[in-house]
Amino acid sequence: MSQILGAPSTGLIPLIPYPDGDLLEVRNLLNDEERESYERVREYLQDVVRPASVDYWNEEEFAFDLLPGLAKVGLGEIELSDTSWLYRGLVYAEAARADVSLSALVGIHNELILGMIQQLGSEEQRSTWLPRLRTFEAIGAFALTEPDHGSDIAGGLETTATRDGDEWIINGSKRWIGAGTIADFALVWARDTEDLQVKAFLVETDRPGYRASKIRNKMGLRIMQNADIELDDVRIPAENHLPGAVDFSSANEMLRNSRVWVGWQAYGLQMAAFDVAREYAVNRTQFGRPIAKFQLMQQALAEIAGNAHANLGLMIQVARSQEEGTLDMMRAAMGKSIGTRLARESAAKVRAMLGGNGITSDHEASKIFCDAEILYTYEGTYEINSLIVGRAVTGISAFV
Repeated sequence: MSQILGAPSTGLIPLIPYPDGDLLEVRNLLNDEERESYERVREYLQDVVRPASVDYWNEEEFAFDLLPGLAKVGLGEIELSDTSWLYRGLVYAEAARADVSLSALVGIHNELILGMIQQLGSEEQRSTWLPRLRTFEAIGAFALTEPDHGSDIAGGLETTATRDGDEWIINGSKRWIGAGTIADFALVWARDTEDLQVKAFLVETDRPGYRASKIRNKMGLRIMQNADIELDDVRIPAENHLPGAVDFSSANEMLRNSRVWVGWQAYGLQMAAFDVAREYAVNRTQFGRPIAKFQLMQQALAEIAGNAHANLGLMIQVARSQEEGTLDMMRAAMGKSIGTRLARESAAKVRAMLGGNGITSDHEASKIFCDAEILYTYEGTYEINSLIVGRAVTGISAFV
């Protein structure tokens, strides 16, 4: 490090001992097999996915042609692997470093689709869908949020499921459902009209009465095809109910883990901001010298790196609690809320560092900036997750 921090200026850009931004050398916490896999995943994401994602993001189009490659490096079956929680988190972060939208697909696919069918599904549901999901041959959507119920969905859910002989009839509306327009099926959470418990149902998207329309003009997460879904007397076989999803508490573990995953996304997005900021600072010349020589630029770059690694340190501890089986909703909420707050700050810094060039997506800065806003809000808003932490430290709920 003395080569960077203490060396006199020679007019040359010094060699960087951490060119990939891993200032804490966290990859050394992985075992040899996981580290090799991590490097392979990272290389594919940086070399192929990251450069290809910008045009898809600009056009609000889904990148179907990237799915086989994501599957080839194992991103379709992370949840079914025996890898450590730290490895999974770092891989989710690298996916976000390449593109937040596609990392959202990978995270939801693993944490909420694959995981839900594996843990709560029947043997028939697992044998039918898991092989296809592992390779992204099939895509699922997690249909929980509704037009009038987001933060209060646990108690306010209005979509209904009514048993009619050997079938269930599903009625209701869902909103902000990722992959809702391109999915082969949706895992729909609905309230059983008989016992009033919230249960989960596998609804194939080609069934009569299922309609999905793309939510357009989003400021971020533009590759992900979020949808409004209408379910109008959709009939499904009785066996499409997930037998392990008998009430809303069945989703608690998966929703908790999905908050953790967003904390890792926040770290990955900040590493993308670091990449862009450093490359631009080293290569952009003003007043006859690289702007990396200006103190304001170095300070901003150091703050982005510091924010990212503060986020990383928190997430390493969260991963440790997952390994030990002590993860609770407070820790998950803290990881999500603090990480996304820092990501928002880092994204604003890189956008400002690029000046006018930070306004377009050409250098990725505006793309990162806009995607940071989505992380701040989805999977439980920053404010709601902060209140979960507040409830834990005071013993007093601010929700009621």
